[in-house]
Amino acid sequence: MKINLFDDVLLKNGQSAGIVEVLDEQTFLADIGDSPENWDTIDITLADIERIINRSE
Repeated sequence: MKINLFDDVLLKNGQSAGIVEVLDEQTFLADIGDSPENWDTIDITLADIERIINRSE
């Protein structure tokens, strides 16, 4: 699965995340949370991702 900058993904733990930085093909920084007030930026790997929800254009 190819993950691009600004893709929205579903994590295996049920959370949705927005990719904000692609570090390499396996490692990403992603924002999780419902709104800017409670967003948190986390490190995730390709193994943490269940599927792509919305592909960036």
